[in-house]
Amino acid sequence: MSRRVVRQSKFRHVFGQAAKADQAYEDIRVSKVTWDSSFCAVNPKFLAIIVEAGGGGAFIVLPLAKTGRVDKNYPLVTGHTAPVLDIDWCPHNDNVIASASDDTTIMVWQIPDYTPMRNITEPIITLEGHSKRVGILSWHPTARNVLLSAGGDNVIIIWNVGTGEVLLSLDDMHPDVIHSVCWNSNGSLLATTCKDKTLRIIDPRKGQVVAGDSSIRYFEITDEPPFVHYLNTFSSKEPQRGMGFMPKRGLDVSKCEIARFYKLHERKCEP
Repeated sequence: MSRRVVRQSKFRHVFGQAAKADQAYEDIRVSKVTWDSSFCAVNPKFLAIIVEAGGGGAFIVLPLAKTGRVDKNYPLVTGHTAPVLDIDWCPHNDNVIASASDDTTIMVWQIPDYTPMRNITEPIITLEGHSKRVGILSWHPTARNVLLSAGGDNVIIIWNVGTGEVLLSLDDMHPDVIHSVCWNSNGSLLATTCKDKTLRIIDPRKGQVVAGDSSIRYFEITDEPPFVHYLNTFSSKEPQRGMGFMPKRGLDVSKCEIARFYKLHERKCEP
């Protein structure tokens, strides 16, 4: 019986490649807030980046095609009274984005297809329920108008954005600061990481932890042993402040593109 030496995989030749210089977004005043956030969110229409702003918090929204140097007077999305800590595009409407702030509120915004003449200052709705800063946002992947937020009060709230009501509050599961939250593909489970060095798998319908671990890593997952396979490493001279991942529907499949992320530097964003 012959022994297969090279493992079969459609991702075997995956590699990372930086975009050309003229495809980057230059001279952006990226927020200097010391918060563990990606500061960047992207969808097939827009690139959003949290920026420095006097007198409150703001982020900039650029059409993907508007590459090059960004005008210092380009209109911002501004309405929070303290720095913006996280932003997330709605997966069901490319013109809707949510922002979370140090002012304890969440705001949901409608972004027009045209470039506005002045700052956008009026959100669709403001959600209030956290007692401390809100640093994490995540839209439900399948249910419309359902948004998750996590704050410095160690509480996770799931909102009905259409009505502004709290659907669920998980306030006794994390003894310390929540670092990150992620839905599974159909929104039936949550994964959270916490300062107590524990990864929790939570069933929000039951309101209980169903599993836990201390670390998480990303590789190719297969159905055959050993199930988890290291793929490759993309290295760069410049460290990143954060990054936003393009949804699958925004990829260029004609170029065999399987993933794209927008890497945030000190003064620019590089696809």
